[in-house]
Amino acid sequence: MDIFPISLKLQQQPCLIVGGGHIAYRKALLLQKAGARIDVLSPDIEDNLRELVSHSQGQYVAAPFSTDFPLAHYRLVIAATDQADVNKAVFEVCEARNILVNSVDDPPNCRFMVPAIVDRSPLVISIASNGTSPVLSRQIRTQLETTIPHGMGKLAAFSGQWRTRVKAKIANPDERRIFWEDLYAGPLKEQVFNDNLAEAERLIAQALDAWSMPKGEVYLVGAGPGDPELLTLKALRLMQQADVVIYDRLVSQPIMDLCRRDAEKVYVGKARANHAVPQEGINALLVKYAQQGKRVCRLKGGDPFIFGRGGEEIEELFAAGVPFQVVPGITAASGCSAYAGIPLTHRDYAQSVRFLTGHLKEGSPELPWQELVYENQTLVLYMGLVGLEKICQRLIEHGQRPDMPVALVSKGTTPEQKVVVGTLSDIVSQVSAHQIQAPTLTIIGEVVHLREKLQWQG
Repeated sequence: MDIFPISLKLQQQPCLIVGGGHIAYRKALLLQKAGARIDVLSPDIEDNLRELVSHSQGQYVAAPFSTDFPLAHYRLVIAATDQADVNKAVFEVCEARNILVNSVDDPPNCRFMVPAIVDRSPLVISIASNGTSPVLSRQIRTQLETTIPHGMGKLAAFSGQWRTRVKAKIANPDERRIFWEDLYAGPLKEQVFNDNLAEAERLIAQALDAWSMPKGEVYLVGAGPGDPELLTLKALRLMQQADVVIYDRLVSQPIMDLCRRDAEKVYVGKARANHAVPQEGINALLVKYAQQGKRVCRLKGGDPFIFGRGGEEIEELFAAGVPFQVVPGITAASGCSAYAGIPLTHRDYAQSVRFLTGHLKEGSPELPWQELVYENQTLVLYMGLVGLEKICQRLIEHGQRPDMPVALVSKGTTPEQKVVVGTLSDIVSQVSAHQIQAPTLTIIGEVVHLREKLQWQG
């Protein structure tokens, strides 16, 4: 994060704008909405800006900027002239005196940026790009304007009137957050939007009187293969309301960044021969947090029910009487093959697909080899990189032709995705040559030939 967003309270606070033209007027309008007292320093001033300054109880100083102009009492300064050297001089003087300063459309000479704003006062949303793309920020603002009801401001004001009473009744901040989230998910919001405030008052009073310690719950959520845009809407909603997130090694950082920011995050990742927390410990953690009344998101790469041991975890939850939900995710076979441009089935090449785990047991993969040697079938191996050489050997020994196409998809669907194509006889030699790293998915079958035509990612 290159900038730190803050919201300034500027009611009756002195702010200075250097410049008296149209750009200065636009910035003054924003400061006026925030209740600031606006002074303008400029040799000339537009009539509408002069009127706005007077309305804010500020003053107009008819003079050019000079380095000895008294700035110490201003909360912030905006340089809005059409002269780059003047704007830079304003910035340098303010910097020397630790005064917040913005030079319009000149990011290097800014200590703060003026964002694009969605105003649903008292709810205010700002969108900033650190000065790199103000047009994009405004486009995003336009999108938000169309999706956020104007009544959200009324709902924020209504909530503020009840905030003290809710805090007095529900002292625990985690419980209090759940109270508000549940309340907003019910009919209260529409009553406020429609100005039925008496009914809204009744609903919130009723909910507050009936409030009791919430029962914990576990969300078993599939995070998909890595690209955060492949998350389901339900997955995202539950990730953002969970109090605790227990996550695996295969959950990408961009996906973790979408979890609720203040949630407790517990890493339980597993690598080969290196389990941060054994499966029994993970099961116990889920039960423990849920029994404390917390909403727990068990976040797993791919789909929790495909080589994810999700079934074992919900068996434990069921035995402990803990409520749970299961949210399927896009499994690695589907996501990685699609991003590699390899369809898993095709009318001409493969009429079936088989998902397998390439994990080694006592140093050797245990698979039904005879069932796997068919021409019109696609094999997809999860976690098969370490045992790849033995898997290829066994398939060839059981009758599969050595020139059967094979694709390795490393870190599929992420910006680091790498795809290497070969055959059963030579794919192992390409692992070190191309520095292929886990997590890797192996696809075996004639459909691999289609990558040359259909690839649209790396």
